[in-house]
Amino acid sequence: MKKKLTTVQFRGTKEQEEKLLEVIAKHQGTKGAMMPILQEAQEIYGYLPIEVQKIIAEKTGTPLEEIFGIVSFYAQFALNPKGDVAIAVCLGTACYVKGSGDLIKKIEEKLGVEPGSTTPDGKYTLEATRCIGACGLAPVLTINNDVYGRLTTADLDGILEKYM
Repeated sequence: MKKKLTTVQFRGTKEQEEKLLEVIAKHQGTKGAMMPILQEAQEIYGYLPIEVQKIIAEKTGTPLEEIFGIVSFYAQFALNPKGDVAIAVCLGTACYVKGSGDLIKKIEEKLGVEPGSTTPDGKYTLEATRCIGACGLAPVLTINNDVYGRLTTADLDGILEKYM
């Protein structure tokens, strides 16, 4: 699934930027250091907004396009901040066959957010994931650290109500 950028205002702090610059300096001149730099940057900010990517590009002498290509290719990197309530619907084969596509559509309608995006208020993030290894409970979704299985669309209102 293609990653999408949302229009959430960047709120990086001076302390975060100082930590980022330390990370870049630590890896300066090390071949193949872009992945560790990006991973540590994401730990600092929680995601990799374009503002952070620009700093990395400038300080490492790497084209911004190359950095964006890495960030948008690897699933481990997030372009948008996660909401307080992170909802992930498994779209692996077992879950999809048992109705997870309907689950994600209903959540989209209820929260007004597309997969790969966060609501403008920063409260909810919706992700479409691949197999999470709970095929026996298909279809499955997770909300933060809670796992819900053997779901139907009728179950969603009650589950989502817990996080409202």
